[in-house]
Amino acid sequence: MRRVCVIDVVGLTPRQMQHARRLSALAPHKPWRSPVPAVTATCQATMMTGLPPSAHGVVANGWLYRETGEVRFWQQSRQLIQAPVLDEEVATAKLFWWFVQGTRVPWFVTPKPHYGADGSKVFDIIDASGCALEEHIGKFPFHAFWGPASGLAATDWIARAAARVMRQQKPELTLVYLPHLDYDHQRRGPGAANPVAEVDRAAGEVIDAAHEIGATVIAVSEYGIVPVRRAVPINHVLRENGLLEVRDGPFGEMLDTHGSRAFAVADHQLAHVYVRDGETARVRQLLATTPGIAEVVEPGDLELNHPRSGELVALAETDAWFSYYYWLDPNRAPDFAPTVDIHRKPGFDPCELFMTSRPRAGLRLLQKMLGFRYRMDVIPLDPSLVGGSHGLRPAPEDGPLIIGHGAPDRMTDFADYVRGLLHA
Repeated sequence: MRRVCVIDVVGLTPRQMQHARRLSALAPHKPWRSPVPAVTATCQATMMTGLPPSAHGVVANGWLYRETGEVRFWQQSRQLIQAPVLDEEVATAKLFWWFVQGTRVPWFVTPKPHYGADGSKVFDIIDASGCALEEHIGKFPFHAFWGPASGLAATDWIARAAARVMRQQKPELTLVYLPHLDYDHQRRGPGAANPVAEVDRAAGEVIDAAHEIGATVIAVSEYGIVPVRRAVPINHVLRENGLLEVRDGPFGEMLDTHGSRAFAVADHQLAHVYVRDGETARVRQLLATTPGIAEVVEPGDLELNHPRSGELVALAETDAWFSYYYWLDPNRAPDFAPTVDIHRKPGFDPCELFMTSRPRAGLRLLQKMLGFRYRMDVIPLDPSLVGGSHGLRPAPEDGPLIIGHGAPDRMTDFADYVRGLLHA
């Protein structure tokens, strides 16, 4: 059995490779075809199973759980992938790849805060690497992994952790997730060379360790981030037309999935639209004429025909993305809206990458230190701030890529490609 290391450099595109010296030296690069939506959970499930979303069931980063009426994003259970996965076939180390809880791989590391009964949250990771990572390389900078302070520190830590795990455990397959490009490119749009050079340096640390243990290194990206200039308030449209219902209360308006005849679960440039029987034709016509929406299609048109998908799927124009906002009055926004709360929001919120003001954040931190109840309500409710998004299939030079000798053209062929390298 040979060794393989897969580095997932999120957001890297062929257009940016001129700034990635270490990655460019690995092998030729080329565009490859992602599923739709081109988002992390769906792409990683596709790479590890070799199947489209219709077969593995990961139809987005989050979806409606019809049994409970809850919209949940960023669930980590391995059981959500409804198919065998490559990483459980061999001795694998997973460094911040998704779907690790309940996995049968021998080594993994993943972010996982602790949640107190009083609503408090303490940042932490699950380190099942056997390498005592925080003891040797320092506390994981959770604040840099997602949120207004996200940046290079988290990617550097993951790279150092992956290098240590490879040198100590010598896995047959190592999967490393480097998220740095996701941040600035969603904030400001793609184009800046410096973030590419920074993530390339971090990748270099992983490459060096992989070569020390004799591993073949493959680099991939899940999607390319494209510039956007407008957000499509798809749930506003549904609510203004009497289709979406809310429940008002002491913590603002909450989405009523049981009472709504239609609502959208927004995930970047794609939205699953859940529609009650008898309303599908009306909803399709309504959304098809909404500015910023390019198409409204059946899930089967995108290989998303799975019970988790909406009855309809909306695709944004190339310069647009979908906001999850369903309230019409900002004063009635739910209390979680101006916070970083990826699990409670019924849709993806890139505004979590921005901050209203540092003094306000400082005050909230002081309240925390003094033991008072507090809410880190520092996220602006302004979708116009967002500069980049993804989820569709852009032009090849602006989409995802793969770096490797003899690499496949499609993500659905990736699992077999890696098996071939492992057993060569």
